[in-house]
Amino acid sequence: MAISDRMKRKAKETPVIVDFGAAGAPIDRGHPFYFGFIATLGALSAIILMRALASVSQIFVLILVALFLATGLNPAVEAIRKRGLSRGSAVAIIFALVILSFGIFAAVVVPPLISQGTHLIQIAPSLLENLKNNATIANLNDHYGFIETLQKRLSSVTSDGTLLISAFGGVIGVGKSVLSGTFTTLTILILTLYFITSLPQAVELGLKLVPASRRTRVSLLTEAIIARVGTFVGSQIIVSILGAVFIAIFSAILGLPSPVAIGIIIFVCGLVPLVGHFLGCGIVTIIALTQSVSIGLIAFVGYILYVQVENYVIHPRIMKRNLAVPGAVTIISAMIGTSLLGLVGGLLAVPVAASVILILEEVVFPRAEKS
Repeated sequence: MAISDRMKRKAKETPVIVDFGAAGAPIDRGHPFYFGFIATLGALSAIILMRALASVSQIFVLILVALFLATGLNPAVEAIRKRGLSRGSAVAIIFALVILSFGIFAAVVVPPLISQGTHLIQIAPSLLENLKNNATIANLNDHYGFIETLQKRLSSVTSDGTLLISAFGGVIGVGKSVLSGTFTTLTILILTLYFITSLPQAVELGLKLVPASRRTRVSLLTEAIIARVGTFVGSQIIVSILGAVFIAIFSAILGLPSPVAIGIIIFVCGLVPLVGHFLGCGIVTIIALTQSVSIGLIAFVGYILYVQVENYVIHPRIMKRNLAVPGAVTIISAMIGTSLLGLVGGLLAVPVAASVILILEEVVFPRAEKS
């Protein structure tokens, strides 16, 4: 009885096969409707992907900057490793030096910058009044009254001590600027720490995607590219040091206060490609204006002349010697990189150009000679 009951139960559990008819003809992929549908799906996917990339573009910028800094600091880490330390210890030493540099910068530069800014705000009305002593400016002021307009505007923003707040767009603007700058700086530092610590593992992982027969050659080219990026960072530091020394001496000659602090500011500005010297020129000119209008004009002209010498003489020669990049390629690549990616493009342009030249010399040109 038990066996017959199980057989009956199993017969009941057996699914009944339903006939849904014969399968139709396959979809005609050459039909216009099918092509239009697939093309529309592809276009929509591309639009969604572009919007997604645009929404996270700032994150990609931070990643690129951190990766660039990690690659640039790698030669210093390797130099310390040659003394018998582990990579973790070498990275810790480099980052300790970086944090120490930030501390020295804040201790040396911030106090005189605040004092000079306060002094400039206090003497700004008298500086504007002194402009009337110039016949040409006085004549223009008689027709347009721009000095009186500037004096009224300056009086309105400094009478209640709200110059700094109004410059940043109000109290909320100040808070946003401080939080945004702090978050961006910490993010870049943390990403740089991760990248520089795991750089050998990341390179090794990427090389596993290369066929084994070409892995050795690609590994050597990758190491050469990383070395060139590090050389570029070192070259940029040398150029910034030269600019800082010149501006510090120039400031001392003009009798500007705290020339060492001014030199440190110019060193930091010089590390920023393209727009760094615009910021430095503005800072030096403002500090010089605290002395007199004529000294401010001399400081402005002197800085502009130095920037031209650096851009067209010093910078191309140093890059050509250390990176084997022609001066014209240095300038053109910086212009193209800036137009494509802005500040980040200007930062990456020269090492990318050096890497492209390396690939051309080691891969493309030899193949062209053999063909």
